[in-house]
Amino acid sequence: MPTTRRDFLTYGAAIGAGAMTPVIASGAADARVHALKLPRDPFTLGVAAGDPEPDGFVIWTRLAVDPLADDGLGGMPNLRIPVSWQVATDERFRRVVRRGVSITTRELGHAIHVEVDGLQPGREYWYRFAAGPHLSRSGRAVTAPRRDAMPAALAMSFVSCSQYEHGLFTAYRRLAEDRPDLVLHLGDYQYEYTANAYVAPGGNVRDHDGPETTTLESYRQRHAQYKLDPDLQEAHAATAWAVVFDDHEVDNNWAADIPEKPAETPGFVTRRKAAFRAYYENMPLRRTSVPRGASMQLYRRLHWGRLATFHMLDTRQFRDDQGCGDGYKTDCPAAIDPKRSITGQAQEDWLLDGFNRSRARWDVLGQQVFFAQRDSDQGPLKTVSMDGWDGYAASRDRITRGWVDAGVRNPVVLTGDVHAHWASELKLDYDDPTTRSVGTELVCSSITSGGNGADSAATAHPWLQWNPHLKFQNNLRGYVNTTITPDDLTADFRCVAQVRTPGEPVFTRASFVVEDRVPALNLTYDRGLEGPDRLLRRSDRDVSRETIEWETQRP
Repeated sequence: MPTTRRDFLTYGAAIGAGAMTPVIASGAADARVHALKLPRDPFTLGVAAGDPEPDGFVIWTRLAVDPLADDGLGGMPNLRIPVSWQVATDERFRRVVRRGVSITTRELGHAIHVEVDGLQPGREYWYRFAAGPHLSRSGRAVTAPRRDAMPAALAMSFVSCSQYEHGLFTAYRRLAEDRPDLVLHLGDYQYEYTANAYVAPGGNVRDHDGPETTTLESYRQRHAQYKLDPDLQEAHAATAWAVVFDDHEVDNNWAADIPEKPAETPGFVTRRKAAFRAYYENMPLRRTSVPRGASMQLYRRLHWGRLATFHMLDTRQFRDDQGCGDGYKTDCPAAIDPKRSITGQAQEDWLLDGFNRSRARWDVLGQQVFFAQRDSDQGPLKTVSMDGWDGYAASRDRITRGWVDAGVRNPVVLTGDVHAHWASELKLDYDDPTTRSVGTELVCSSITSGGNGADSAATAHPWLQWNPHLKFQNNLRGYVNTTITPDDLTADFRCVAQVRTPGEPVFTRASFVVEDRVPALNLTYDRGLEGPDRLLRRSDRDVSRETIEWETQRP
């Protein structure tokens, strides 16, 4: 028989072994906790899991009976509320293997973070919560393999940039249907603007509630509005995520203690403190990322056995301010200043040490902004974005040389931010296209940011002509699915044709393969805007492995 709600509450009442099991207060306070009767379902914001390890993962929920309340407290009473949780090996919870009770309070935004341990490596689990008579939906998560294991494959997807006003989150639902083992979210999970301050081409589909986010109350409210979206809830429930923020979780183009608008500098540290606290409250992060005032430990590593190490970076909190102002600038001296950094010295040292210690088949950098050089000027002058790694060229050079000198077997950089799919090969010297490639970069488009976008299959992006290391670009919305094996990494660039109306199907626009020890992008599938799709294969070829030949054409 399936587990019933009564069974669930019985399990929860006996506070089981498990990480973060609280000590419930005694006497009157204890009675006050257990007497709580919630009039409505508090699990309106869904569930999530994150940061898988071989023995477990984080499970998350946040209680809110009135999620969009202006005070950011979700309509919850000012009480200590017990929340029971279960982890099972089956979807119907017939075989519950971990259980416990955690207490949440108003000071925590009524969020729950449980670091579940004691699980088996490399297998699926399901989890859920209960509070009073109310039962949450269930979620799925996969534990990482043992650190010494070499798994046959990992299905990993990565996403970024979901501006609520610009479209429907259909791509999140399609991602959930693809059922990856792990999702990386690379930033711009939510946007700070008040309604209609940031308008997509063709107009916005829906509006933000509340003011521009500057306070803890407004950030909590905004996160709740995003979490209410059913497509986003499906994506969170589908598998565990590893998240990092970019700029819009705080303020557009912020850098360290510096906001976008200089006039707002005096109060910006307070704003950042509020944003970090709300971000932690609403994400499945471990206690190592609990903010300390206006600081937050977000860069970290995840290991998928010996197959892959994920170096999750923070390119906002410790960067020097953008040189020569925001946007694209021509021949900016600050962009090549060796003293400037996008990571800060401590994070750079941590990353280089990780390269030197790594024994993984694939070393993957999960980070926010464009890594490869992207010159927008066809002429002799170099015009590049100050907000990406182009604005911190010396920092990029140190990181790239770091993985080369460490003998990293397969370096791959994953990127969000730019609202378009891109794929590129990485160089030590981008100004000499004949030099060998030393890594690859895969960039995901946005979930919605920028509105519908357009399929650029008919006309290649002009920048590809004078940036020969850039191999692919497409401006539709979507995400990237990867399959990582000991022999290669396959990347499928997934797209939806529009985000203004629901139900849009997803399709693969192009696929690339990166072979073990060969830092080059091999196009294996290309869906044209018109005419036949092209299925390609890698040929028997010379040591450069750069030849691609036609295999078949499909109608």
